Amino acid sequence: MMENSTQESNPRSENVFTHDSPYPIYAMAFSSSSSDKSHRIAVGSFLEDLNNKVDILSFDEETSIFGTHPDLSFDHPYPPTKLMFHPKPQSSPDLLASSGDFLRLWEIKDNSSIEQKLVLNNSKTSEFCAPLTSFDWNQVEPRRIGTSSIDTTCTIWDVERGVVETQLIAHDKEVYDIAWGEAGVFASVSADGSVRVFDLRDKEHSTIIYESPQPDTPLLRLAWNKQDLRYMATILMDSNKVVILDIRSPTIPVAELDRHRASVNAISWAPHSSRHICSAGDDAQALIWELPTVAGPDGIDPMLAYSSVSEINQLQWSVLQPDWIAIAFASKMQLFKV
Repeated sequence: MMENSTQESNPRSENVFTHDSPYPIYAMAFSSSSSDKSHRIAVGSFLEDLNNKVDILSFDEETSIFGTHPDLSFDHPYPPTKLMFHPKPQSSPDLLASSGDFLRLWEIKDNSSIEQKLVLNNSKTSEFCAPLTSFDWNQVEPRRIGTSSIDTTCTIWDVERGVVETQLIAHDKEVYDIAWGEAGVFASVSADGSVRVFDLRDKEHSTIIYESPQPDTPLLRLAWNKQDLRYMATILMDSNKVVILDIRSPTIPVAELDRHRASVNAISWAPHSSRHICSAGDDAQALIWELPTVAGPDGIDPMLAYSSVSEINQLQWSVLQPDWIAIAFASKMQLFKV
């Protein structure tokens, strides 16, 4: 349906499905090992409290019903800042990672139980760890997870061995997000307003490929285009723009998507197309964009707009079933088919 959709067209209501949670939702992830017509989705609560929860939901496309299972909910210390399933479609057991006070790995056995497999602390000197803002699981080498922290570092973990592979002081201020490109190349964004690219073969150097136009405007999120590694996207704090970068021509964005009417909170490249990206924000809209080969002088309009009832905090695009997108706002998660 995506090719022939027109701007400002909402997905039809029969293609939108809502899960009501008992608490506000922030972190959210699709599993890579669901079956054809069912989805497994993890959602994390956002409570300003030590006691938080992660629920593993199922969604059956044929019955349009969300399933919750008491044995597939678990307590999480502090709100998870990110959730992500093992990136390779795999057999049982399914693995889920979460970030917050530490990086944790959870094992989901069939549909019957969850156990915590690993708790990883990136501080060499303390039993406490500076809060982790985000992480990314390496698709090419799934033994690697990179975490970003408010202590200015990025840590690369070998999660199969449960050890730190390397830790870098990545920025001058808090690091807010991290994303893998190739097996040994990752990028990060920070409160210092820069996007930096690191290659594990040369840890002493990084390449700054973008800096905020206004000095020290934090960059909050980073998404690397997995279908075309030349492109990445970032968002600035309190900005209605999505900045599209081409790593071959650093410093000047190749496009700025500025049709949101309030701050953008989340971005996700289409898992199956190098030209499509979705963004969502405080204007209660999720917009899907098709990037043209050459942007015209008047900018780019979205090809599809989905309106929600309140500010959208989070967005995930299913890698396994790429016509499905999930958004989170307040205490609701909505799935819609594009």
